[in-house]
Amino acid sequence: MTSLDNITLGVLTSGGDAPGMNAAIRATVRTALANRARAIGVANGFEGLVNGEFRPLNARDVGGILQRGGTILQTRRSKRFEEAKGMREAIRHMNEAGMDGLIVIGGDGSLRGAHALAQQGIKIVGIPASIDNDIWGTDMAIGVDTALNTIMEAVDKLRDTASSLSRAFLIETMGRNSGYLAVMAGVVCGAELVLVPEAPVSVEEVIHLVEDAYRRGKTHAIIIVAEGASIGVTELSRIIDEMDVGFKTRVTILGHIQRGGRPTALDRLIAANLGVKAVEALLEGQTDIMVGMKGLEATTIPLAEVTTHPLRPALDYYEVAKTLAR
Repeated sequence: MTSLDNITLGVLTSGGDAPGMNAAIRATVRTALANRARAIGVANGFEGLVNGEFRPLNARDVGGILQRGGTILQTRRSKRFEEAKGMREAIRHMNEAGMDGLIVIGGDGSLRGAHALAQQGIKIVGIPASIDNDIWGTDMAIGVDTALNTIMEAVDKLRDTASSLSRAFLIETMGRNSGYLAVMAGVVCGAELVLVPEAPVSVEEVIHLVEDAYRRGKTHAIIIVAEGASIGVTELSRIIDEMDVGFKTRVTILGHIQRGGRPTALDRLIAANLGVKAVEALLEGQTDIMVGMKGLEATTIPLAEVTTHPLRPALDYYEVAKTLAR
């Protein structure tokens, strides 16, 4: 990429939405324009890439979106893109639009799609956005901090009711394969128990811990359960009530509320940092990489590594949550 005046960069958001995606779109577009490159937005993720759903983006198009959750480009999952024919269509549309490089904002599946495109010769840089924080190679993904703050606010409110009525509240967070949100919420919310996919716990252990909390005079119990835990909240609630351990239970499933809302200052900063870094990397000729956070610094990691390494579970914090629950 030599003459920046002739460079056109695309940007898309894919997979589950995450607060801060709009901030990342804004950063990529304005950084491209600041470097005399053009920016094209791809609507509806990889599905939109297959369909050629493109539109030019200028500085005003991304004005006023910094504080908005979701994604102005919208997002879809695409089975068609996973097929050879669909990928060919996507590449053809990119070539017809004169797109010289593409920035993909999304989670693990989106980054796998980005890596597949890079192997076809497309200039690609990925930006991690996943509230589960389950992407290898980055300390923090876009959306994690906002989701965690949403959970914390909900748990704090539920604790008031739990304490007033002497209840055990079972709160389900997102995390089908990763217990990151549940573990971190357990630490910052002072939960009596956290259940995650990475550390299976028997029903007997749960019953013992809840009963012990009641015997020690606690006025309530907060149990945070990742959706992928070996014991579901509804079944666990039924068992605890049947065993009559002192507390009666109530279940709250937070669901997609964790994906929405105004991104926090931290998520906006991460999105801005990664958006700038992604454009700079493309303009320097780098490809098949992800830009991620190492501490407070943005860095680059090959997508081949990102898509083949499983993320280490947050079990250190899991032990912290257990220690502080005593």
